[in-house]
Amino acid sequence: MTGLSTILIVVGLFLLGGIYSFVKQQMPKGLIVLLSIGAAMCLTAGVLRLDVWS
Repeated sequence: MTGLSTILIVVGLFLLGGIYSFVKQQMPKGLIVLLSIGAAMCLTAGVLRLDVWS
């Protein structure tokens, strides 16, 4: 199912863009950390579902 993998990767990249924006606006660090964790989880899940590593 590459469709779900693509969606996860796109959402992860969208969250990375949000992190960049929040850092520039000097938002609270807790919010940036939560967004970073969410982005990492989406990107990791998307890449693992693509079976790139196997």
